[in-house]
Amino acid sequence: MTARAETATDSARCRVMADALERFCRAVLSAAGADTATTDAATRAMMHGSRLGIDSHGARLLDHYVKALTHGRVNPKPKLRLVHKGGAAATLDADDAHGALAAYSAMDEAVGLARSSGIGAVAIRNSSHFGAAGTYAHAAAQAGMIGIAMCNSDSFVRLHDGAERFHGTNPIACAVPVPGERPWLLDMATSAIPFNRIQLYESLGQKLPLGTASRAGGEDTNDADEAEMLAPLGGEFGFKGAGLAGMAEIFSAVLSGMRLSFQIAPMFGSDVSTPRGLGAFVMALRPGAFVDEKIFADGMTRYLAALRGSRARAGGEVMAPGDREWAESDRRAAEGIPLDPVTLEAFRHLADRFAVEMPEWADARAAGGGGDRRPVK
Repeated sequence: MTARAETATDSARCRVMADALERFCRAVLSAAGADTATTDAATRAMMHGSRLGIDSHGARLLDHYVKALTHGRVNPKPKLRLVHKGGAAATLDADDAHGALAAYSAMDEAVGLARSSGIGAVAIRNSSHFGAAGTYAHAAAQAGMIGIAMCNSDSFVRLHDGAERFHGTNPIACAVPVPGERPWLLDMATSAIPFNRIQLYESLGQKLPLGTASRAGGEDTNDADEAEMLAPLGGEFGFKGAGLAGMAEIFSAVLSGMRLSFQIAPMFGSDVSTPRGLGAFVMALRPGAFVDEKIFADGMTRYLAALRGSRARAGGEVMAPGDREWAESDRRAAEGIPLDPVTLEAFRHLADRFAVEMPEWADARAAGGGGDRRPVK
């Protein structure tokens, strides 16, 4: 679902301000036993999704992360360590950490390598679900680097013309710093849509876009309840999405020595006590190692000006990758972040379980027009 499609249903959802939502996520994760580094990383990753309108990878994952942390799937107090390091490359063993902690830590290492070598690449072992890949690429761009991040995940996407699950959604992200503005930011699943968006559509009672999901035999369906697998990106040309998924598989699983997608336990399976052993891969490139920094900056500025100034077809709007998300981030900063009904109910259970205050509504009218701005339990 695009940010535009997701926000079309905002009227049916309550809104909370970002700082209140962030405090709630931190409080719950800490109460669930996560150490400070895990709490900070998981919250940072979820808030990236919630702020930019990527709700499928935002705070709605909090309930799942709590289950993983409290049942043994994710180590709440991991000891991350570099097991290989040479030149501009390294491998990080995450000790079954939350995927966000593993990926942020790996990108920090990659950025450090890029500062001295011009490029830094880190393979990640023994990790877990890390949410939106774009947040780790963005972390590199905030440090003045080009950032790339990808991972594999449990098998849920058929191959082109396939009739069974093979790859995961296997996201790929890239962020590029731009002088005077926020980064160029590409964050995409190699499936037609991510699996978490199936759940979001189901929660909101919406039909799936055509050509995004399939029944057990590989036939297309737009009913979230019938979806047994996702289609690869590309529709009639799905071999392109399947090929990109394979690239992410190789960099994330083969290069790190981790499980392939069809060997990984399901994210939402019944077993939440066994670590999943995910792999991932991040890279940072220092532009000045390849070309004069000013030439690079001028090139990005000229490129984006030409792109955004390109003539749009009737009824369309030309945007650079990230433009829609940054605009949504500005809107949510002012109006609050919407919560779908399933997420809101999960938050109420978490608040009761850990004796944590629910985040306040962004608009008191959402609570019935009274003065109490807290969601009613």
